[in-house]
Amino acid sequence: MTEPLFLVADVGGTNTRVALAHGRTVLPESIRRYANRDFANLAPVLRQYRSDQGCATPQGACVAMAGPVADGRAELTNLDWSIDTHRLLEATGAKDAAILNDLQAQGHAIGHLNPGELETIIKGPVIPDAARLVIGVGTGFNAAPVHDTPSGRFVPPCEAGHANLPIRTEDELRLCTFVSTAHGFPAVEDVLSGRGLEQVYRWLSSEAGATEEFRAADIMARLGKDPRADAAVAQFIRIMGTVAGNLALIHLPFGGVFLVGGVARAMAPHLAAKGFADAFRDKGRFAGFMHNFPVTLVTDDFAALTGCAAHLSERAHR
Repeated sequence: MTEPLFLVADVGGTNTRVALAHGRTVLPESIRRYANRDFANLAPVLRQYRSDQGCATPQGACVAMAGPVADGRAELTNLDWSIDTHRLLEATGAKDAAILNDLQAQGHAIGHLNPGELETIIKGPVIPDAARLVIGVGTGFNAAPVHDTPSGRFVPPCEAGHANLPIRTEDELRLCTFVSTAHGFPAVEDVLSGRGLEQVYRWLSSEAGATEEFRAADIMARLGKDPRADAAVAQFIRIMGTVAGNLALIHLPFGGVFLVGGVARAMAPHLAAKGFADAFRDKGRFAGFMHNFPVTLVTDDFAALTGCAAHLSERAHR
């Protein structure tokens, strides 16, 4: 039986990646990247892609958006773009359409990724079909639980990056006070994101009575040569471990925790040395219980496209 043709897209704040898929399988040669600044909205991007590819009309279309999704409508957090199901059907010619939050798409990808694109961060037991948790650290921060049910996979949308930062130490209290000066509220995303790392470095500079600041990529490049860069990354990773551990206790992902996103991938080589596992498990009398949750890094940069395809495929087979 021939798998249906799907059009899938991963819409970020700067670029949109679009691809075709046969069932759950994304066709690598079909992936195209478009700069958002060249288009007024998402629909023209999708029309341009269909023109560039000269492809047949897809049976289904699914987009993953870096922003909140409700009632079949999504808006980008960092760009004045929106899309709804009607416009998605119109732009692609598809018969079925779905709009997901970007972390929802990552959740739908779990279990359909190449094992070579998964890297173990913390070992632990995995209970088949148990809840899983995807945590995204990149331009922003978010998390989404993943539940496999008799009716299919359920990945509810979340906006976890806008919850309060946890505070464990006096240093973290001063950091929270520092980042809250921007808009009066210290959110998780104000530290656990690319711009958040820049904030941490800026805070350490201010603590030392200095004014130096660098972009996130430059901070990572200065590791081993700049003690402040080392301290910023260590602080970032400890808070990342604390937040991930908190989310694990909230969702009980006995099927595993999965880290995704460009910043998570950049931090991966430093997680062990800078105490991610210790911070993840630092839950007092529940420290031993935290060994139930393995943590895995997803290295596939196109996982959201796979998630969109998997979601459409499941809908087509219901």
